[in-house]
Amino acid sequence: MSGPLIPYIQLPEIPLSFLEHIPILGQYIDPAKPPSIKPFGTLVALGVYIGAVVATRHARERRLDEKKMSEFIFWVVAAGFIGGHVLDAIFYHPHRVARDPLYLFALWDGLSSFGGFTGALIGAASWRFYRREKILPYCEVINSAFPLAWVFGRAGCASVHDHPGRLSDAWFAVRYPLGTGHVGRFDLGLYECLLTIPLAVAFAVLWRRNPHRPLGFYTGVMCTAYAPVRFGLDFLREREGTVLGGDPRYGGLTPAQWACFGLLALGIYFLRMAARGEPSSVGTGSIGGDPRVADEDPSDDEDEEDEDEKDGEADEPRPPRARAGR
Repeated sequence: MSGPLIPYIQLPEIPLSFLEHIPILGQYIDPAKPPSIKPFGTLVALGVYIGAVVATRHARERRLDEKKMSEFIFWVVAAGFIGGHVLDAIFYHPHRVARDPLYLFALWDGLSSFGGFTGALIGAASWRFYRREKILPYCEVINSAFPLAWVFGRAGCASVHDHPGRLSDAWFAVRYPLGTGHVGRFDLGLYECLLTIPLAVAFAVLWRRNPHRPLGFYTGVMCTAYAPVRFGLDFLREREGTVLGGDPRYGGLTPAQWACFGLLALGIYFLRMAARGEPSSVGTGSIGGDPRVADEDPSDDEDEEDEDEKDGEADEPRPPRARAGR
């Protein structure tokens, strides 16, 4: 066997030491630990930005309200980050929460993907309650761009190697440093990043070919594609207590694996909805997936009907006039 071939690459942080020399601000900065630009946060932020730009463009193509789309994205992303940390703390670090309940509010310290998904759903439902709007057209647009954003998010995980897997001598294992040598270990963040790239490319091609696919299509495909892949990958994760970043098990499965059952069921539900051919947008957008229908003015049809009625009246024979009797 050739052994692990993937090198352990860790992107460096960019220290912002100059901030300590700025008046007033400098007194709040510890010279020993100055703030820095971190690769994880940078890549995640880049993913959010690119995903939002693509989603907004897709919303424009489906003639959804851009202002509402931007507002919806904000609600979903904000709630997603909150849920990502809170549920990560509860299910992955329950002992730490028991020792320090305030850890729940340390939103910068740890995220989980399914916690983020759950938070995003709560954010979407809250926006629906606030706006009294149908959310599925907006969810579809976000999900059409989500795999691309997810590639950058998982690239952030891969850059800091925060999802260590079990030890392995497989060629696709990463050569984690150990003393003066190295040890082969699966890197789940890296694998998920690489496996998401084909899905992101497929979504881009599908949208380019037909931006007006039925409601539920992108949500259904995304859920049914991600759930089995994530379920299988989590069997390669290291157990809690064996290494920093290891995952706890509940009934032999990780919290994410249990969530995969619900995600798969959700995906099947939306694929069935898409098979029924629900309209792809609401409001002033396309109807039934044909953008040409949206460009027609209903008043034009009414005018044509009025003209036909007038023409019909002109063609009707008039009764003969009665002649005066002699």
